[in-house]
Amino acid sequence: FEEQVEKTPDAIAVVFEEQRLTYSELNRKANQLAHYLQKLGVVAETLVGICLERSVEMIVGLLAILKAGGAYVPLDPNYPTSRLNYMVEDAQLSIILTQEKWQHHLPSTAAQVICLDPELPNTASSENLTVSITSEHQAYMMYTSGSTGLPKGVNIRHQGVVRLVKNTNYIKLTEEDIFLQLAPISFDAATLEIWGSLLNGGTLAVMPPHQPSLGEIGAAIRENQVTTLWLTAGLFQLMVEEQLENLKSLKQLLAGGDVLSVTHVQKVVEKLPGCQLINGYGPTENTTFTCCFPVKADSNLEKSVPIGKPISNTQVYILDSQLQPVPIGVPGELHIGGDGLATGYHNRPELTSDKFIVNPFDKSQATRLYKTGDLGRYLPDGNIEFIGRIDHQVKIRGYRIETGEIEATLTQHPTVKETVVLAREDNYGNKGLVAYLVLESEIIEVSETEQIDKLKHYLKQQLPEYMIPSRFVLLSQLPLTPNGKVDRKALPAPDLAISASTEYMAPETETQKVLAEIWAEVLGIEQVGIHDNFFDLGGHSLMATQVVSRVRQAFGNELTLQGLFESPTIAGIAKNLEVLRQLPQDKTTLISETEEYERFVL
Repeated sequence: FEEQVEKTPDAIAVVFEEQRLTYSELNRKANQLAHYLQKLGVVAETLVGICLERSVEMIVGLLAILKAGGAYVPLDPNYPTSRLNYMVEDAQLSIILTQEKWQHHLPSTAAQVICLDPELPNTASSENLTVSITSEHQAYMMYTSGSTGLPKGVNIRHQGVVRLVKNTNYIKLTEEDIFLQLAPISFDAATLEIWGSLLNGGTLAVMPPHQPSLGEIGAAIRENQVTTLWLTAGLFQLMVEEQLENLKSLKQLLAGGDVLSVTHVQKVVEKLPGCQLINGYGPTENTTFTCCFPVKADSNLEKSVPIGKPISNTQVYILDSQLQPVPIGVPGELHIGGDGLATGYHNRPELTSDKFIVNPFDKSQATRLYKTGDLGRYLPDGNIEFIGRIDHQVKIRGYRIETGEIEATLTQHPTVKETVVLAREDNYGNKGLVAYLVLESEIIEVSETEQIDKLKHYLKQQLPEYMIPSRFVLLSQLPLTPNGKVDRKALPAPDLAISASTEYMAPETETQKVLAEIWAEVLGIEQVGIHDNFFDLGGHSLMATQVVSRVRQAFGNELTLQGLFESPTIAGIAKNLEVLRQLPQDKTTLISETEEYERFVL
C-alpha cells in the first residue's frame, strides 16, 4: 500500500458519502492510528478486533492494524451480543476498534475499546512505520460457521491477500478501476473489494452503512461509474432482473458464493457486451477465490456455469476418498493448495489437522492441502464443474453455513428434543433454511405458532440473521433410515400455507390486492393474507429488497426497506401508503432510504 502511495499520492483512494480521501491522506490517517496502536502494545500478529460499519474509519482502521504489524478480526456490529462475546473471548482480543454507536453493543470485556469517531486518536507522527512483517505473517482472522455450534476463526496470511489481487490471471486491476465496497467486512468478499482497489491504485467507493435497496446499489454504481463489482449469487440475479441498466459502467462483474443461474448469466453476456462476467469459487480458508471462470459469448452453459480453473499461485486437485486423482468427468472432493491457504483454525489444532492435510503430491511434505468438502469434476475442456457439498454445509445468500451450528443452538433450548436443519428450494428456486423439530411432550397447552415464535426469538438472540431458518416444521418424530440415521430425504416439504401464524384474510382494497400479488410472486406462494407477517412466510432481507423495488414500480417512490421491516404485513404497508398519498409530495414528508441508518445484513 505504501508503494502505491508513493506512486499516486494525489489519486482518490476512498469515496464515502461526501468524503473523498487521497492515497496520501488515507496513509497519514492510518499511520497516526497505527503509531497509537503500537503504543498500546500491538506487535507482529497481535489480534485486534474491528467492530465498525462501512465508513472511512473502517478502512483507516484496517490499514492501521496492518501497519502496526497486527492482524484484524472483523466483528459485525449486527451480530447478536452473545456471538460477538464468543468471538472476542475466543480471539482473546486486548484491543477493539469501534464507533460510538456500537460501543454499548459490544460485550463487557477486558479489551481496550477505542472509538474512531468523532475523531481518530491523535498521535504526533503520521510517518510510515517500520515493522518486521513478512508475507508469511498473519493479516486477518475471519470467523465462519462451525459444525460444533460455535464459529471458528480462519487465519489468513499477507501472501494470501497479495496473491488474490496482484499479478493475477482472472481479473485486470489497474489505477483506473473503481470498486464498490458493499460486502460486510466479516464476509471475505470484502477482502477482494478493499485490497483489490487499494493495492492497485484504484478508487474504493464505500456504500453507506445501512442495508441498501437494489435501487440504491444501482444508483451507487451509476453515480460512481463503478468498473469492478462483486455480488453474491442471489444479489447478482436480482440486480440483473431489476437494475441491468445501472450495470452499464461495469468492466468486470464477479459473482459467486453459490451456484449461478444460467439464464441470468446469459442475459449479462447478451446485454452487457463491454463487461467481463466472472464466476468465482472459493472457501474463506483459501482467501476469497480459488477458481474462476470468465464467461464468454460462446461458452457452453447447458446445465451449469463452471467454476473454471485455479487462479494464479493456486493448485486444485480433485481426489477420491483414497486421495487419488479422479478421471475426467468423475466426481471427487476438491483439495486446494498454494499461496492463499490459511495457516489453520485459531486454537483448533484437531480441526486444523483434519482439514489441512499434508500434500501427498509434495515429496518434501512441507506443504498442505485444504479438504473443502465440496464435490467437483473435470469437464473435457479442463474447466471444473461444482457439484455440491459432501457434508451438511450449505450456502445461503453467499454465506457458508454449517447447519450443525443451528441444530446445536436449537437443541440447547429446553423445549427442543431433536432437530434437523436443511436448505431447501421452493418452487421458484429460492433457497432457504428449514428447521424440522421434535419438541418435548409436556408443552401441550401452547399452540404450535407460539412455540415456533418463541424459538425464532431465541435464535435471533444467538445467531446472525442469515442463519435463522425461514420455515419451521414440527414433527412427532424424525424419519430414520434402516440403520438408524435421520433420513433427510424423507423429511416433508414445508407447507407454505401453515407458515402463516394468522388466520387468512383476503385483500380488500386495490392497494392490498397489488401488494398481495407482489408478495406471492416474491415469496413463491399462492396466497397471502393481509395480516400475514412477511418474515414468517419465509421472507428475508434479500427478498425484502425485491418487494421494495416492485412496490416502488407499482406505486411510485413510497416504500423504504425500513418501512417493510417495521410493518411487515400487507395491511400495515397498505395503510402507510394510503397515508403517504394524502400528504403533499415534498422532501419533508418522504424519508428517503439514504436516511435509513438501520443496517440489515443481506
